[in-house]
Amino acid sequence: MTSGSNAPSPKCPIFIPVEQTHINTSITKSPGPKFRVASYNILAQVYVKSSLFPHSPRSCLRWKTRSQAILTVLKSLEADILCLQELDMFDSFYKPNIENLGYSSIYIQRSGDKRDGCGIFYNPNIAELVFEERIEYNDLVDSVNEETITLDVEPSTNTKAPAQKDVHPDRGDPDDPRVRLKRDCVGIMAAFRLKDPTHHLVVVANTHIYWDPEWADVKLAQVKYLLSRLNKFSVSVSDKFECDPSVIVAGDFNSTPGDKVYQYLTSGDPSSPSKPECSDELPMPLRSLYAHARGREPTFTNCTPDFTNTLDYIFFSPSERIKPVSFLDLPELDSADVSGCLPNLHHPSDHLPIGADFEVIAD
Repeated sequence: MTSGSNAPSPKCPIFIPVEQTHINTSITKSPGPKFRVASYNILAQVYVKSSLFPHSPRSCLRWKTRSQAILTVLKSLEADILCLQELDMFDSFYKPNIENLGYSSIYIQRSGDKRDGCGIFYNPNIAELVFEERIEYNDLVDSVNEETITLDVEPSTNTKAPAQKDVHPDRGDPDDPRVRLKRDCVGIMAAFRLKDPTHHLVVVANTHIYWDPEWADVKLAQVKYLLSRLNKFSVSVSDKFECDPSVIVAGDFNSTPGDKVYQYLTSGDPSSPSKPECSDELPMPLRSLYAHARGREPTFTNCTPDFTNTLDYIFFSPSERIKPVSFLDLPELDSADVSGCLPNLHHPSDHLPIGADFEVIAD
């Protein structure tokens, strides 16, 4: 790694204990084994252009420097299950280097000619992979052909958007649902058996939802498909292993707190005031980790001069089997390490990692 004042110096992560007032007080059993989940949009190098990040020091955009800074962040998180988005150079760089840290991995590359994707890295000493499935949101096009899905296209009131890292050439009429839904976005789901005395099964999904705020209908269609697939996957795991698995969903949802996508994702939680506007049925119950653990979402997880807001989330199924006991502390806007926006010498991506420790409650 380079030396001197311009050398990257990723911030050491700090996990904050969850206050007892924010957790399920009906769970009073003795402390059980814990596992850590983290999620991070690492910013694919294919999207790193000085024209997109003119505010960033040139040195922290160079792959030789940035790649090592990313590895430093990932190692410091000490996650047992690590969900990464915008993961490019999987076979040539990330897979061998992260596996050198003791992880195993699964991966899905985006559809079409896209070079990045979503990956789940896991500690095989903590969790055993027993089942996996991949999600390609382009499959929604078939639903249009079968007339099982429609899009409610509305003009957007958003005036700002995340960095436009994924701009497409014209692929047809944007008013055609088949064109709108073909965004080459993906996700991946996995079931893990924890290697502790509980042998509890945990279903983990990792996804990256389409970015454009003008296409909120596409985002909503994608998260509906995600939860539909996730529900079927969880039922399959339950039937196959005769268990009631916990569910954790992580990723870059390109959606801000309170918007339609966020409302839909949390509307299945009985404690949530949100109700989906476009469905007669509630989705599977999910609770936002940060909103639950500390009473509010982070101030931001994505920080650039043109857009600063929360886009990244970890959701979990409220149950008597797992509970969050700590969460990764995140900076505020006046924190020195985010001065000048991201990426910078402290944060190698334009996103921040998020994470939590979960405790398994024994039967």
